[in-house]
Amino acid sequence: MKTKDKVVKEFDTVKTFREIKTKISKDIKGMTFEELQAYLDKTKLKTENAELR
Repeated sequence: MKTKDKVVKEFDTVKTFREIKTKISKDIKGMTFEELQAYLDKTKLKTENAELR
């Protein structure tokens, strides 16, 4: 029986995604709807071509 060598990942996508979700959950916990809207506006990604909106 052959054994497979374990591949060492340079970047763990699932771990990173979970960390980001946890941070966002802590950031928005207890916010009102208006505070949440402001948070999302502040943290959303900016596009290079703003005129496309």
